[in-house]
Formats: sequence, C-alpha cells, structure tokens
Amino acid sequence: MVKHIVMWRLREEANGMGRRENALAIKGRLEGLSGKIPGLLKIEAGVADEVSEGGYDVVLLSEFTDMQALALYQIHPLHEAVRDFIVTAAAGRAVVDFETA
Repeated sequence: MVKHIVMWRLREEANGMGRRENALAIKGRLEGLSGKIPGLLKIEAGVADEVSEGGYDVVLLSEFTDMQALALYQIHPLHEAVRDFIVTAAAGRAVVDFETA
C-alpha cells in the first residue's frame, strides 16, 4: 500500500472566494474522487480550524494499492480537474509518498 499526503497553504483570495471557502471547496472536490479512480483505496481531506504561522490550510490523506496506482491517479482526468482548481488557490504545497507493509 502507498500513502500519499499533501498539504496546501492557500492564497487569501482565489477563484472568486476567500481562503476558507477555497479550503472547503478543495476538501469537497478531493473527497468527491472517492470510488471513482482505480487503485484509490481511501481519500480524506481536512481543513485547519486556524492556520498558525508556517501552517497549512488543507491536508489530503490518501491510500493507493501501489505506486503504479498513484501514478495513474496523478494523470486521471478527474484528478487533473481537481488539481487545476487547487493550483489556482494554492500559495504553497508539501507532499510525501511512502509505501507501507
């Protein structure tokens, strides 16, 4: 199994919305991918109640069957549409992928 964790720091305004509205929209769009992409076992997003200095607004916790499934997720049209939305709102990103037993 592979865990894919991403955190985003958002702009104050983007997509005609404020930071909090974009965070909630990103959460909804990410979780909307559940059950729609082969090899994606679990997907959960969280929105920070309050962002401290150096903190992030949104976190994605997802699990895939293997690295190949993660690679296919990255280029899946449904994921690309969500990614395109996130890119317009994000000011920064951190990501880690790792295999588990």
